[in-house]
Amino acid sequence: MATRPIAEGSYTSTIYRLISEHNYTEARVVLEGVSERFPENRASQSLLAYVTYQLQDFATSARVYGILCKRYSTVTEYRFNYAQSLYKSERYEEAMQVCMAIKDAVYNSKVSKLKALIQYELDENSHTRALLESLSEDPEALVLQACILVKEKKYEEALKLFSDALLLLGNHPYIEYNIALCHFYLEQHSLARKFILQIIERGIQEHPELSSYAPDPMPKSVGNTQTLKESALIEAFNLKAAIDFLSQSPDVAKESLQAMPPRNEDEEDPITLHNKALIHMDENPRENFLKMEHVVNLLPSMPDVFGNLLLLNCQYGRYSDAQELLNGTTFRRDQLDPELVQFLDALLAQETSPQESFSKLEVLGTKHTEALRKLSKQVQTARLHRDTAEVRAATKACEVESAKYIPVLMHQAKIFWDLNDYTTVEKILRQAVEYCSESQVWKLNMAHTHFVQENKFNDAIQYYEPIVNAHSESLLSVPAIVLANLCVSYIMTEHTKIAEELMRRIEREEEIAIEKVPNQKILSLCIVNLVIGTLYCSKGNFEYGIARIMGALDNFQRKLDTDTWFYAKLCFLALSEVLSKNMMILKDSVYNDIFEFLRQCDIHGRNLSAEPEDPTRSDKPRTISYEARMILRLLLRLRSS
Repeated sequence: MATRPIAEGSYTSTIYRLISEHNYTEARVVLEGVSERFPENRASQSLLAYVTYQLQDFATSARVYGILCKRYSTVTEYRFNYAQSLYKSERYEEAMQVCMAIKDAVYNSKVSKLKALIQYELDENSHTRALLESLSEDPEALVLQACILVKEKKYEEALKLFSDALLLLGNHPYIEYNIALCHFYLEQHSLARKFILQIIERGIQEHPELSSYAPDPMPKSVGNTQTLKESALIEAFNLKAAIDFLSQSPDVAKESLQAMPPRNEDEEDPITLHNKALIHMDENPRENFLKMEHVVNLLPSMPDVFGNLLLLNCQYGRYSDAQELLNGTTFRRDQLDPELVQFLDALLAQETSPQESFSKLEVLGTKHTEALRKLSKQVQTARLHRDTAEVRAATKACEVESAKYIPVLMHQAKIFWDLNDYTTVEKILRQAVEYCSESQVWKLNMAHTHFVQENKFNDAIQYYEPIVNAHSESLLSVPAIVLANLCVSYIMTEHTKIAEELMRRIEREEEIAIEKVPNQKILSLCIVNLVIGTLYCSKGNFEYGIARIMGALDNFQRKLDTDTWFYAKLCFLALSEVLSKNMMILKDSVYNDIFEFLRQCDIHGRNLSAEPEDPTRSDKPRTISYEARMILRLLLRLRSS
């Protein structure tokens, strides 16, 4: 990095000015130049160690403090800072050895706290507690005791200690973050948000240079400074994104990650990389799987990260990759929750033996339903005794157990869904009605199951309507396929006017949204029309159905993409099959409209993939342009034959 020339005799004032301005990056460059010219200069070495520590380059900080300790062995401050840098570099054994050699009584409290932190990182909770006993009056010791409780999953006890420490220390971003984290683990998301927003608002107010809200579309990296670390902004934005993601608001989660202080990708911490890869997985699976694997290698001791990677591999059909990861890293497998390992084993069996997979899932499902049955009895008993606290605790335990059961149930149902055995799917879902009837996932899948059976549209409406009505003021937040299936269900049950009114409401919302953000892609009404067009084509009314399909994609730049093209091409292929069998004759005007539509798809689809992103494929997928030309050629031949 280039720096401005410094006049002779101004080095000291320049360095201290840069440090006072927290411009540690430039200060480091100057100090490295001075140290190179005067390697024995104590002041420059000492300041270089300090500056690199502030920049969180703990490896360099430890190296420089190590040199200072050898030269000035009687200076306890250097030895303590050396131990602290080693600890930050995750060289815990070396840090402990340096701590043991410090005998200066003035540093007793600091050394004890550092030893406790080292033991905490080494998962030696009993040793950590023993060291903290002599520091019972110290708020920082209180915080570390709370951290041990978090590690032991005693979140309510930890929350109390963190709150006590906050009262003693006043506004403290990291303590507030830990309080938010405890609320998050207790699934008290509104309380967690309260503390997260406090951290963000105060952090940006006190350090406006860390804000990402700047006119520059590519804001300059703020770097991994100590100021950023102490603000807890990165942790707060990550936790906010996690809550948004779990609240089924992926777009809001993306905004939360985008709003964090800007850094270059090579500066981002593993948790941020993990969250970005997870939330953006659908956009570029291949690239984001590589990021996830990189994060797992960086954080081998975090089973949640490894578990997410395994589950994502299964979700994207990469069963062999998941199997390889699970079998090739035994030490990580042992760290995973045994229930998760059982669940993964069941999923991995699905590719080779669906029957074996179903049997394994059934064993897990039985375990969950038995637990739910016991918890339901506890809730009833507590209500009879009017024990409010016990009712709350048992109800919460029921919710947690139900959340574990839902994925097992859905994968059982999926096995038969893939076999087009929708009657059995409905039977499996109905067996769980006692425990899952309040679950949005269960309701949605029950709605889909009724819909695809084609003779239960009234039942489908009963499940789809509450989902849509719950978002009556924001229909665009409802998945487009739900809106489409509800409209089709209305049409099939002769409630066409209700379907048309719903479509008008969707259209009004789209117009308002596009007025606010003109270039955004909104496909809700488009997909509704595509599904309705597909319905008419499936019933043999190709002329109306194809017209509806083409009308749905009238604005090619905004509406043509992989998903919308999938619906359209199915109808054109079905039409081609009917024409090839001489089962119908199309008017010339309809042919001409179709040909013009396909030519426009060719023009606008040259850079659009016709197939969903598949991270397991190495070859280049076909484009929409290519497929549109193939269908056009086929229809031209059929017309002339």
